[in-house]
Amino acid sequence: MTRPRTGSMPRAVAALAVDAVISGGRNLDRALENAGIDTLDERDRPLASALAYGAVRNHLSNQRIIDSLTDRPFRKRDHIIVALISVGLYALRESRRPDYAVVSATVDAATRLKRPQLKGVVNALLRRFLREREALLTAAESSPESQWLHPTWLIDAIRDDWPDDWEQILTAANTQAPMWLRVNLNRTTRADWLARLASVGAHAAERVPSAVCLPEPVPVSELPGFAAGDCSVQDVASQAAALLLDPQPGMRVLDACAAPGGKAGHLLEYCPQLAELVALDESASRLQRLEENMLRLQLSCSVKVGDAATPEDWWDGTQFDRILLDAPCSATGVIRRHPDIRFLRQPEDVARLAALQSNLLRALWNLLKPGGWLLYSTCSLLRAENEAVVADFLRTIGDADERPLPSGLPGATTDTGHGVQLLPGRDDNDGFYYALMQRRAAEPEKTEVRD
Repeated sequence: MTRPRTGSMPRAVAALAVDAVISGGRNLDRALENAGIDTLDERDRPLASALAYGAVRNHLSNQRIIDSLTDRPFRKRDHIIVALISVGLYALRESRRPDYAVVSATVDAATRLKRPQLKGVVNALLRRFLREREALLTAAESSPESQWLHPTWLIDAIRDDWPDDWEQILTAANTQAPMWLRVNLNRTTRADWLARLASVGAHAAERVPSAVCLPEPVPVSELPGFAAGDCSVQDVASQAAALLLDPQPGMRVLDACAAPGGKAGHLLEYCPQLAELVALDESASRLQRLEENMLRLQLSCSVKVGDAATPEDWWDGTQFDRILLDAPCSATGVIRRHPDIRFLRQPEDVARLAALQSNLLRALWNLLKPGGWLLYSTCSLLRAENEAVVADFLRTIGDADERPLPSGLPGATTDTGHGVQLLPGRDDNDGFYYALMQRRAAEPEKTEVRD
């Protein structure tokens, strides 16, 4: 039997991961792990990851091209071949390798996927795409889904919420995100850390003192002082949370929904003199990652496994000066980093998530001291999860006041009734929403004075 050519194995792994997302509704990172990316040669892992991410990002366009190339749909048991062809189409559209090498490696990957009988089909479809490339791409773009690479319901939702910005938002979601880093300003200055960095083109964010952007991702092992805690990977929009919450020495702070710990680590770097940071999450396995991050950063916090919606199960009764609620959400603001979100989210998820967010806000409010601040945060772009949740909360909670947020945050727009929305891509940032609320101190009871 002819041995599959070099390059077929990373394509097979990528196809398995893409299929798990498209057909199985799995998270892409977990799908890559399950597909065996860690078993590949270290040099092949970046290729498998790039192919999987690119194919998922472009799959709605690729699927339309595949439909144009075939007379009848593939059998259900062969849906893995659809994923493989999607990987091949992405590589032909974006790869710098010669077309013949891409086709050969993709065809050979069919054998790796135990579909050797379909090698001829894969070969024929990819070669026909090369012959008819321009016409097929033009035809594919006639569909809004394949043009914008988002499902119709999400295109409509973003267009309804952001009629002046929706095209920019969708375009940003379809581009590869840069690598943002957080410099630990307790251990070094940003200028000194940048001087140690060999990357060309790195730049700092103006309004976020710890943020550095690399135009191209690099392995964390190549980042100066990463193992010692001098820097961490965190988007600039996410880094704004610590600045907005502004914890002060001696305060007790709760980071609800804290795992895997990016914001918790930043809060401790921002104010090392906190009396206590409680990091809460309902997932014990994700909290393990938080503890690993804390160990690398040489920081410590109180870790609790629990559901923020039911504080009676974990709260010790001592109120907090500051609370960060980075609420579960549709994650529509970080699709450029997680392209699988466009397949994993459904229209009905938005109302369900908004109800959950509202419940979390109400459950945590009584844990806040009078005069204390709660920062509500999501990585969503949808108003139903953001200002609508906050507006309803402020309307129905008697002792909650909204605090103003500073202007000039990365990607900020003022087109919101409450809080601030950071739109993705404006300053190379992810999409985030923030609203800051303060618990009003109780008015002292009036004592009736009698003559």
